[in-house]
Amino acid sequence: MIVLKSAREIEKMKEAGKVLASTHKEIRKMMQPGVTTWEIDQFVERFLKEHGATAEQKGYRGYEYATCASINDEVCHGFPRKEALKSGDIVTIDMVVKLNGALADSAWTYTVGDVPEETVKLLQVTKESLYRGIEASVPGNRIGDIGHAIQTYVESAGFSVVREFIGHGIGSVIHEKPDVPHFGLPGKGARIKEGMVFTIEPMVNIGEWPTKMDDNGWTARTMDGSLSAQYEHTIAITKDGPVILTDQGEED
Repeated sequence: MIVLKSAREIEKMKEAGKVLASTHKEIRKMMQPGVTTWEIDQFVERFLKEHGATAEQKGYRGYEYATCASINDEVCHGFPRKEALKSGDIVTIDMVVKLNGALADSAWTYTVGDVPEETVKLLQVTKESLYRGIEASVPGNRIGDIGHAIQTYVESAGFSVVREFIGHGIGSVIHEKPDVPHFGLPGKGARIKEGMVFTIEPMVNIGEWPTKMDDNGWTARTMDGSLSAQYEHTIAITKDGPVILTDQGEED
């Protein structure tokens, strides 16, 4: 069942989203060669506490960290670690923030030092695909319209969209209905309605889309070893269209 949110509930989630967006802005400043994703994770936990918030995924199904930190060919759910990042790496930091009982979810991919032109293109295409998905998220459309907008754009750029991990509804818990695939056919799936709140979070690979799971049972990486990027926002559907609850502002 898809739970529609009230204006008050959406406003609370927007406040959580503001804290999350502020956290990403601080992470952007830290992302330099020599830093570790462990240091970033520790910073995030402190920063959220200072702002009256907590990292919702810490403890979720036994997950031990405040963030997911996925490096290079890791698609999602990478563990923070103490190895230093080096120039040329890309890192996706994903987190769910809880503030006054409301949740917001957002992931962002960062470059470390100088990266090749193809890597820059990967990030640009992935981010643009997110916003194309958001543009399709209007009342009356269907969930399939979102995935179709993302998939056709990504594949036209020569990249591939991960199938195994998708967006999802969110509210008082991390995962609710509807499921939001980043691929698919237009006109298919649940009707998009005012009051829905869900994430759009395309994961895009330079190579082929299939992934494999590490022995830790969490971290997924590309099957062919190619780089993977991800951008994610939490959005609310209003009568006037989608509103981004995790908007970072001009630097988005």
